[in-house]
Amino acid sequence: MNISEKINADLKEAMKSKNELELAVLRLMRTAMKNKEIEAMHPLSEEETQAVIRSMIKQGKDALTDFTTAGRQDLIERQTGEIAILERYLPPAMPEAELEAICQKVITEMGAVSPSDIGKAMGSVMKVVGGRADGSAVRTIVQRLLSGNQ
Repeated sequence: MNISEKINADLKEAMKSKNELELAVLRLMRTAMKNKEIEAMHPLSEEETQAVIRSMIKQGKDALTDFTTAGRQDLIERQTGEIAILERYLPPAMPEAELEAICQKVITEMGAVSPSDIGKAMGSVMKVVGGRADGSAVRTIVQRLLSGNQ
């Protein structure tokens, strides 16, 4: 079962169980995927679908930061719930040790030595890991490795 089929099945279950938060998130996900499909002018692949979900998670985390700054506990709880629902549709994140090994390998292969090489190193690492790692985690590891704080 692909992600789209799973979302549609879970949407039906959420309707039956009257789970309003899950229902809202699933509808939002379906709409975002449909908009991306229209923009791309072809059915989305699994990777493209995952990219849409990752984008939604990133937006949610940005909003969470804003809600935390504003002290809106009600919105923080809702946003945290939405992010948890979205994350269920992505493959599990890569373990940090494996991610660090990949970062080290890529940095060594490209000969990056200074913090000014962070952008190039990040781009190369993200191509290798695909969607299995969060960009901010990759950035943290690459910065640490290039700044010499290993």
